[in-house]
Amino acid sequence: LALAFVGSLAGCWFAGTSTADFVAHLDRQVHAIHCSVVPGAQAELGESGCRTVMLSPYSSWFRDSLWGGIPVSLWALAVFAFLAYRSGHLLWRGRPTRSEAGFLLAASALPNVMSAIYGYLAWAEVGAVCTVCVGIYVSSAVLFVGALGAFLGSERPQGIDTTAARRFGVGVLEGVGFVVALTVVYLAWLPDTEGSERGAKGCGALVQPEDPAGIMVELARVPGGKPSIEVLDPLCPACRAFDERLTASGLDKKLDQRAVLFPLDSSCNWMVTQSLHPGACAVSEAMLCAQPDKARAILEWAFEHQESLLAEAKEDEGKLRQRLKSTFPEVAACLGTPVAKNKVVKSLQWTVANALPVMTPQLFVAGTRMCDEDTDLGLEYTLTRMLAEGGR
Repeated sequence: LALAFVGSLAGCWFAGTSTADFVAHLDRQVHAIHCSVVPGAQAELGESGCRTVMLSPYSSWFRDSLWGGIPVSLWALAVFAFLAYRSGHLLWRGRPTRSEAGFLLAASALPNVMSAIYGYLAWAEVGAVCTVCVGIYVSSAVLFVGALGAFLGSERPQGIDTTAARRFGVGVLEGVGFVVALTVVYLAWLPDTEGSERGAKGCGALVQPEDPAGIMVELARVPGGKPSIEVLDPLCPACRAFDERLTASGLDKKLDQRAVLFPLDSSCNWMVTQSLHPGACAVSEAMLCAQPDKARAILEWAFEHQESLLAEAKEDEGKLRQRLKSTFPEVAACLGTPVAKNKVVKSLQWTVANALPVMTPQLFVAGTRMCDEDTDLGLEYTLTRMLAEGGR
C-alpha cells in the first residue's frame, strides 16, 4: 500500500506539472515548459518534446468547442488524486479486505492503460517524447505494482461478501466525482475566449490577395473548400509543426490550400540580415520550378529531412542544390536559373505588397489572417469558427 500511495503522489506531481504548463498557455502567450522528471527543475522556453506533445491535438479534448480544450493531464491529476486518497486511507487504516484491494488494483489499471495508449500516440503519431509524461507512465506502473502487492497480501473472505459489488460501485462514483469536480473547476476558470479575444475576426486581412505573377503553389486543392493561403518557409520547423497540427486536426480537408513561399534565408530574402533557415531559398526555387501538383511532394520531403538539409546548407549550399537535383530531376534544369530566382523574388514581393510581418507560418482563410496566438493550442477552436464565418 505504501508503494501504491507513493506512486499516486508521484503521478499527482507529474500530472499537476503538465496541467500547470498547459493552463499557463491559455493566455495565448509563449511560456517556459517543465520537461524534466526532477522536481523543481527549471522550465525550458525553447523547443522540447514536452512542448511538441502539448501542442499536439492528442494533449486535450474538445478543442473545437473550447480554446485549447480540456487537457488530458487534468483528468490524470484527478485519477491520481483519487487513488492517493484511496491508498492513503487504506494505508492509515491497516490491512485492506480483498474487495478493497481488488478495487484499488482495478482502478490503478486505468492510468496504466491510458499510459500505454498515449505513449504509443507520442511515439507513433507525434514523434516526440515528453519527459514529464514518462514520469506519469512510471508512476502508473509503480502504483499498479503496489496495488497488486496489496491485493495478493489481503485476506480472502470466509464467505461471500455481499457488499463488495455495492462498495465497488460507490468507489467508481467517488472516482468519477473527482474527475467531474476538477473539470468543473477548470471550466469555471477558463478565460472568456468569445468576449476578450479576436478569434475568428482574425488579425488583419490581405490587401492584394491576387496572384498575377503565378507564384502561389498548390498544397491541397479541395473543391468547395474555403480558400486559404499559407505563408511558409520550407525549412522552418514551426511551419512543419503547424502543418502537422493542421493535418491531425482534420480541418485541412475543409480548406482549398495554396501557399506563398517566404524563405527566411538572406541569400534571396533582403528582409532578413541573417539566414534563419539556410537553404530555404534553394528549396523554394525547386518548389516554384515544379509542376503545380508536384510542389507539395517537395515540401513534404523538405519537412521530413529538415534537420539534415539545414545542416547541409549551412556547410555548403551547393551540396543542397545538388541533392535537390538528384532527388527531383524534373526541376534540375530550372533550379538556380534567373527564372527560378525571379519567381522567389516575386513571391517575396507579394508579401511586401500585403505588408506582412517577417515571420512564418501565417495562415489566411478567405483573406483573413489567423492570429499568431491561435495557431497552436487554439487552432481547432479558432479555425472551426473562421470556417463557419468564412473569413472576410
